[in-house]
Amino acid sequence: MNVDEGNEALYPIAVLIDELKNDDISLRLNAIKRLSTIALALGAERTREELIPFLDESIDDEDEVLLALSEELGNFIPYVGGAPYAHYLLGPLENLAAIEETVVRDKAVESLNKIVKVLSDKQIEEHYYGLIGRLTAGDWFTSRTSACGLFTSVYPRCTPGIQEELRKLYRQLCSDDTPMVRRAATTHLSKFARVIQKEYIQSDVIPIFSNLTQDEQDSVRLLTIEVMVSIAETLEKDEYKTSLLETFKCLCNDRSWRVRYMVADNYTKICKAFNLNVIKDIIESEYNNLLRYSEAEVRAAAIGQIPDYFKLISADTIINDHIPVLKDLVQDPSQHVRSSLAEKSTFICSFIGKEKTVELLLPIFLQLLKDEVPEVRLNIISNVEQINKVIGVELLSQSILPAIVSLSEDKQWRVRMAIIEVIPTIAKQLGVDFFNKKLCNLCMSWLNDSIYSVREAAINNLCELTKIFGSDWSKTTIFPQLLTYSKNSNYLYRLTMIFALTKFAFNVSPDLIKGVIITTINSLASDPIPNIRFNVAKCFEILAPLMTTPELITMKNDILKPTLKILNEDPDNDVRYYASQALVVGKFL
Repeated sequence: MNVDEGNEALYPIAVLIDELKNDDISLRLNAIKRLSTIALALGAERTREELIPFLDESIDDEDEVLLALSEELGNFIPYVGGAPYAHYLLGPLENLAAIEETVVRDKAVESLNKIVKVLSDKQIEEHYYGLIGRLTAGDWFTSRTSACGLFTSVYPRCTPGIQEELRKLYRQLCSDDTPMVRRAATTHLSKFARVIQKEYIQSDVIPIFSNLTQDEQDSVRLLTIEVMVSIAETLEKDEYKTSLLETFKCLCNDRSWRVRYMVADNYTKICKAFNLNVIKDIIESEYNNLLRYSEAEVRAAAIGQIPDYFKLISADTIINDHIPVLKDLVQDPSQHVRSSLAEKSTFICSFIGKEKTVELLLPIFLQLLKDEVPEVRLNIISNVEQINKVIGVELLSQSILPAIVSLSEDKQWRVRMAIIEVIPTIAKQLGVDFFNKKLCNLCMSWLNDSIYSVREAAINNLCELTKIFGSDWSKTTIFPQLLTYSKNSNYLYRLTMIFALTKFAFNVSPDLIKGVIITTINSLASDPIPNIRFNVAKCFEILAPLMTTPELITMKNDILKPTLKILNEDPDNDVRYYASQALVVGKFL
């Protein structure tokens, strides 16, 4: 920095002051981002004595600028002289933690938690503990909200005396008059409980937790679910049996559907935290209650737990207690509940075995496949592999497969496409003979679909089937039908054939490329439709790099090159463009 010697001490601060007072917010943001450069020019001592106090007095700006400052200060430890002087940064961050804008406060708290990691025990006692106390006692709820996020990182580093004071301060925050503060305290309590010594969980944390579960605000109560999980994971089963189980039952039957929704949405996590032998009867009955509650959101959330929750309980419980309730939900008035049931119920097959799946679940699946809502049908189809793993291909073909085939002409194209996507999975199990008899014609019919995405999926499906059954299968089964499209009067059929043959080239033998694909596509180079001609050029552009054997190289020069040169002089601009592209890619020029 070239400055006069007399002004060297003032220049960086003077420039910063000018930029921070500028009306242009971009200049003020730039000034904040250059703080590290200014600090280097000033040196660590002057940064502590001049720059930091100046910043502490300058916290009156747009939220965007303050957010940048909050983040910058969290990385400023090296510029104030390292860890021994890191406490100098606490002042401006304390002020930022009391700002009205939430994102600024959150970033300030994040930076404070970053700084505490390098502070010594003495610095924590002399500076950080006082900061928490001041924020906790702040007149505005903003500072008290920010204080909630500072306890967890500092508590393990404190002396027993200060730890006791911190627990008292946290109890104060959990009973604050302002709901926003209580919400913040409840949010952070789950993490704070994990660092508190076990002997204080019963005496300090559980009473706080119990009060919060009875808070007048449901936005506070719903946050206690995570706290309950933390406590249960910390204590032994005998210790939480009396203190938490009744609270758990109350939360399951809370007067607010939002709280019950949070219980349902976290049901597996809760069950894993508790000892299942202790809460066996409770979790089974309460789960059924959640499935029966009047709010559709609660029922759908409970159904969403099936894949993981059912792993924790016995097959008998699933069969005798839960499936009868799930069976009633097939007729649920909410399509979201039925959609969730269609998506998750297929996972039950692996828990109850083949016999019970056929007896109890297949009727449910077949009914869901007839649902009036496309998403419900789609979810069953998308998860048919889960059914096949258990009941096997023979039963699948007798029960589910006819229903799937009947949906191949579903009026919703997404349903048709979902069926296409599961065909390769089914084909692997069916075998080539069964597939040719039952599904081959169906797969070919999708090439004629009115929706392009379905036709594209049908082409990809045939390519996947070629990988499964082999190139010879495609040559004898698919190609004879596909090649008839080249003479179809509807240009979309001809176009579909070009797309299909282009895709097939990556999955079939060189002989098939030479004997069928190249010659068939080349025959369409003089098609009257420009869209066909330029797709011939695009196809040749893709195929040219694949033609590496001596025979294919000869064909490449004898067929592709002359055809592309003719197309390069086509009267249509698009045809000429794609032909020229193909000539370059194919290295014909």
